[in-house]
Amino acid sequence: MTPGLIHRGLRGPLRACVLALCAAFGTGPAWGQQVGPSGVRVVEQFNVGSDVYVRALAVEAAANALWVGTSAGVHEVDLASRAVRKTFTREHGLANEYVFAIAVDSRGHKWFGTNAGGMSRYKDGEWKTYFPMHGLADYWVYSFAEQSNGDFWIGTWEGVSRLDRLTGSLTTFRDELVNEWVYGISIDSDDRVWFATEGGVSLFDGSKWRSWTHRDGLGAPNEQALPPSKNTGLGTRSRHDLGVLRGGNATYNPGYIFSIHATRHPVSVAGTGAKEVIWAGTWGGGVARFDGERWTNFTIRDGLAGNIVYSIAEDARGTLWFGTNSGVSRYDGATWQTIDRRSGLLGDHVYAIAVAPSGEVWAGTRGGVVRMAPH
Repeated sequence: MTPGLIHRGLRGPLRACVLALCAAFGTGPAWGQQVGPSGVRVVEQFNVGSDVYVRALAVEAAANALWVGTSAGVHEVDLASRAVRKTFTREHGLANEYVFAIAVDSRGHKWFGTNAGGMSRYKDGEWKTYFPMHGLADYWVYSFAEQSNGDFWIGTWEGVSRLDRLTGSLTTFRDELVNEWVYGISIDSDDRVWFATEGGVSLFDGSKWRSWTHRDGLGAPNEQALPPSKNTGLGTRSRHDLGVLRGGNATYNPGYIFSIHATRHPVSVAGTGAKEVIWAGTWGGGVARFDGERWTNFTIRDGLAGNIVYSIAEDARGTLWFGTNSGVSRYDGATWQTIDRRSGLLGDHVYAIAVAPSGEVWAGTRGGVVRMAPH
C-alpha cells in the first residue's frame, strides 16, 4: 500500500489519507501558535509515517509545485492548496522508492536520484531510467545540478556523471575529485561546478580541478569532543548508511561534506564583498563559508542549531536556511535563529530544505515535512 499521510493542525483533528486515493495534503487549521524566533513560525505539519524519511525537496515554480522525495516514494504537492497531485512509486515508473535527490531542469524534466536504484527522469507521464549500463557512474544517486548550457551533473557514490544536453551522452569523473562519494553539487555565477564529497570539496571550472579538505580549514575543530565516526566508506568501496550517531550520540567527521551551496546574494549574506561565497555543510564541523580565499567555520557557538549540516537553501532576500541535526537555522548575515521541535518541527534531523516562490520554507525530516512562514 502507498504510505499514508497525516496533516496536523494545532486545534484541529488529525486527518489521514492514503496518498494514492486522497488529495487532501493540506486541510485543517494552521500551526498559528508555533512561533519561533523573530516571528518565524511553523504553520503546518504533514506526516508521511513515523518510519518514513523525507530526504529531498524541490520546488517547480512553473507548476507551483513542491516535489517531496521520501524513503517510500515521491509526492507532487500543489503549493497553493497543499493537495497531493500525484504520488509515484516503483509501480508507477520510479526506479526505486527510496529517493535521495530531486531536481527540476530548465526543460521541465523531473529527476529522481535513488538509493541503489539508479536515476529516473519524468515529464508529462513519460519515464526514463538510467543505470550504469547506460553510462551512469553508480546506482546510488545523491545530488543534481544543471549548468547554464543545460549540461546536467549527477552525484553518485562512485564519482560524478555529466549528461550532455546536446548528445545525451554521459561522462564520468572520478579521479579528478577529492573523493568519489558525492553528496552535493552547486553551480556558481561563473558556471563553475562545486562538489560536496566524503573527503572534502572539489571545484571544476570547465578546464581545471581544485579541492579543499579539513587540512585547508574546511570544518571547525572538534569543539564538542565528539567521538569519531566509523560509519564511512572513505578509502574503501564499502557501502554504508548515512547514520551520524554512535551509541545514540552525534559524531565527528569534518571532512565529510553533506551539502554545498553557491549563494545568489554573496554580499548581503556574507558581508565580505566577495564576488562568490560558497557554503559547505559538514559532519560535526558546522557550516563552512568560502570567500574565494579562505574558509570560515560557523558552529553552535556562533548560533548554528547543530554542527551536522545536511542541507542548505537560500531565499529571495539572501537569507540562508540550514538543515542540521538539531533543527533549522536561519541566518541573515548578522543573526542566527533556530526553529526546532519546540517550534513545530517533526524531527531533530532536517535532511532537506526548499524555498517556495512565496517565500515560505519547507523542511523535511523523519516522519514528514513542515511549512514555515518567516515574517
